[in-house]
Amino acid sequence: MKFFIDTANLNEIKEAYDLGVLDGVTTNPSLMAKEGIKGLDNIKAHYKAICDIVDNNVSAEVIATDFDSIIKEGKELAKIDDKIVVKVPMIKDGVKAIKKFTSEGIRTNCTLVFSAGQAILAAKAGASYVSPFVGRLDDISQDGIELISQIRLIYDNYAYDTEILAASVRHAMHLIQCAEIGADVATCPLNVITGLLKHPLTDSGLEKFLADHKKVNG
Repeated sequence: MKFFIDTANLNEIKEAYDLGVLDGVTTNPSLMAKEGIKGLDNIKAHYKAICDIVDNNVSAEVIATDFDSIIKEGKELAKIDDKIVVKVPMIKDGVKAIKKFTSEGIRTNCTLVFSAGQAILAAKAGASYVSPFVGRLDDISQDGIELISQIRLIYDNYAYDTEILAASVRHAMHLIQCAEIGADVATCPLNVITGLLKHPLTDSGLEKFLADHKKVNG
């Protein structure tokens, strides 16, 4: 399973990349705003800075919601770097735009997916990635992990090339469950990735090893 980090913070991206497990980055307008990035030129420059850190797969989201504007904005984003994946919302014009982008060799990430039906449409249109939001479904008492499982079964049934990118992954158990089910990618904050490092027996075991070494070697 690929690990993407869901942030626009360059320091967090560098830290995840230096850990040696990072496969890509996802961003959205909210994450850009959180970092105080505003203005078209500054946003493009920030995307380029992210691309300069990672090896591939930087999802850059369009703001437009009508077909012509999505196409125009998406092409501008794709010009920033070959690593850019154009992130398009799951709406009617978004699906149409994904089909157009795919025909022109531009990779896409269909975002804000909350049902298997939406995931089927994204795959039929040729999306490179589909992003079901696990945590946001959990928030309204629906099973986000079950949706990942449902999409996995459907995509396997018909050999769709679209990769399942589990989004809104909020804790280590979400990450493990996505891996068990067979999500192709999980995107999450840095603390969720580093949370996988932690186990009390690792800490106590290391402490004992070091203490025993010190007894013998001073």
